[in-house]
Amino acid sequence: MEGEIVNRVANSKLKVIDLEDYYPEGKRVLFDIKDWLMEGLVLREKEFRASVAEHDWSQYHDCYVALYCSTDAIVPDWAYMLISLQLQNYSKLTVIGSLEHLESIIYTSIISDLDISDYKDMPVIIKGCSYKPVPANALVLLSQRLKPVAKSIMFGEACSSVPLFKRK
Repeated sequence: MEGEIVNRVANSKLKVIDLEDYYPEGKRVLFDIKDWLMEGLVLREKEFRASVAEHDWSQYHDCYVALYCSTDAIVPDWAYMLISLQLQNYSKLTVIGSLEHLESIIYTSIISDLDISDYKDMPVIIKGCSYKPVPANALVLLSQRLKPVAKSIMFGEACSSVPLFKRK
């Protein structure tokens, strides 16, 4: 077996998309409002508003923030809205929910803005393994976005991909 080793994947028309490449930098913060509730369960408007007014919001500069309540309290929608308005001048994005939900919303925006013209009539592999938290929902959204343009869609790595779609 003499001769040069040839990387057939690099020389093919195969396009690989790694959503990890689009991961936006910025700290992710899970903001629990339970400490601003009486006994962690009851929202008293006057005290809640005072807590919001006294809080140092600048610490969330360029952060992605997920608001939630870790207790079984019934929190009115306006409470999250009030906090989000304070965060608007600092955070990159504020949502209600878990960190996974936050990542899903971040990636929804990224995928909807993604230029997919390079993938027209091409075989595409959506890379599966990543070190950064790419939510499964982002993989679903990307595959749906690519289906109208791609010749085929696979998942995984070039050496061991799972076929998902092939245009007939």
